[in-house]
Amino acid sequence: MDNKARLIDYIKRHSFQHSDKPIFRLTSGQMSNFYFNLKKTTYCPVGQYLIGNLVFDKIQELNLKPKAIGGLTMGADPISTATAYASYERNLPIEAFVIRKEPKGHGMMLQIEGNVKAGDDVIIVDDVVTTGGSTIKAINIARNAGLNIIAVIILLDRCEQNGRQNIERLGYPVYPILTIKDFINDSP
Repeated sequence: MDNKARLIDYIKRHSFQHSDKPIFRLTSGQMSNFYFNLKKTTYCPVGQYLIGNLVFDKIQELNLKPKAIGGLTMGADPISTATAYASYERNLPIEAFVIRKEPKGHGMMLQIEGNVKAGDDVIIVDDVVTTGGSTIKAINIARNAGLNIIAVIILLDRCEQNGRQNIERLGYPVYPILTIKDFINDSP
């Protein structure tokens, strides 16, 4: 079984719920027939190994050359650090960074933590996209800090509520690792 199939299997067993009726309330307030709690996968050792390697492979496949990868805490944190680790293991290091939802209230009052500065090429990452709201917030904060966003990588695109399209309208290419079609055969 390859890494993608292993990750899908793990998510199905630990992070995915499905119902014949729309019983799961999403962040947007809408109801859905399925729900992903990817933290149960992204924060475990096997999940980090698989995700880090899959995201790094996607970066290589797309021939992207970012200095760093990161996104809005906390969905992006384990993905970006797992990718940084995988990149180091392959002698093509990519930094990880974190975007706080609000600037830190003390010290240097930073909203972005990590070894990045204005002008650096970065990839924004997120765990799940539905409307794209969290990803767009991360993009806006990174852009306002002067980071040069070269792509957006999503671990799981739910393929509903135009999340991917909402992000692409900002002018950035979006690359999902997985979509709902990997979990539900009759999905859109």
